[in-house]
Amino acid sequence: MSTHTMSPPAETGNRYLVAGEHHPANGTMLGFWLYLMSDCLIFAVLFAMYGVVGGNYAAGPSPKDLFDLELVAVNTAMLLLSSITYGMAMLEMQRHRVKPTMLWLAVTGLFGLAFIGIEMYEFHHLIHEGAGPQRSAFLSAFFTLVGTHGLHVSFGIVWLVVLLTQLGRWGLTAANRRRLACLSLFWHFLDVIWIGVFTVVYLMGALR
Repeated sequence: MSTHTMSPPAETGNRYLVAGEHHPANGTMLGFWLYLMSDCLIFAVLFAMYGVVGGNYAAGPSPKDLFDLELVAVNTAMLLLSSITYGMAMLEMQRHRVKPTMLWLAVTGLFGLAFIGIEMYEFHHLIHEGAGPQRSAFLSAFFTLVGTHGLHVSFGIVWLVVLLTQLGRWGLTAANRRRLACLSLFWHFLDVIWIGVFTVVYLMGALR
């Protein structure tokens, strides 16, 4: 009868290579990319809905009558500037500088708050003028699409505040660096979506 001896797992860099070893960083980023793809589907449906019913004004006001492109341009600048400041935060993170990272994140949050504030003013003005979401299919689609994006930005600001708290308490740990990277993807994703909203809803709407 022959006997078989079990050979130990191969060792590389003083660590055993174990099949199925879990890498938190890879798993987190993969999961977050899957989330972003699902969010893309949500916004694709909302854009499709707006494309179908966006011309149904029900004898009510049209985009030309409602939209203040100068105000929307300022709001767009707020969000685009927030992406630049978040990029600066990521550069400081790569240099392992906690306080400058937190400073740029705080500036990003302020730009995000300015964006939400201007958007809330726009919504309040439209509703005050009798152009609420119940007025027509166009306005229902408008409030749904733009409001969903605004909710995402609001969630991003809350996430930003939580990250600032974690950075202040634990610094640039591996977990916090992963969280910063995920929020960076989310924030820039919202910028891309807003460029689509600005082009399709506001610019093309003003040309109808």
